[in-house]
Amino acid sequence: MRHSELWERMDQHLGAGYAPVWADQQVLSELDGRTVSEALDAGEAPKTVWRAVWEALDLPQSER
Repeated sequence: MRHSELWERMDQHLGAGYAPVWADQQVLSELDGRTVSEALDAGEAPKTVWRAVWEALDLPQSER
């Protein structure tokens, strides 16, 4: 997964205006207590980040 696909999916589920805010503020235990933005800045793979987002948003299996 590329960074652009991660952001497209986040925009789809959270809205283009809210996705970046959520990414900067929501701390996820699946990302070792980091936000999406912090995890990506630290070099975490977008696929790993998306799985954490997917779980946090309780999205259907088909969205994984």
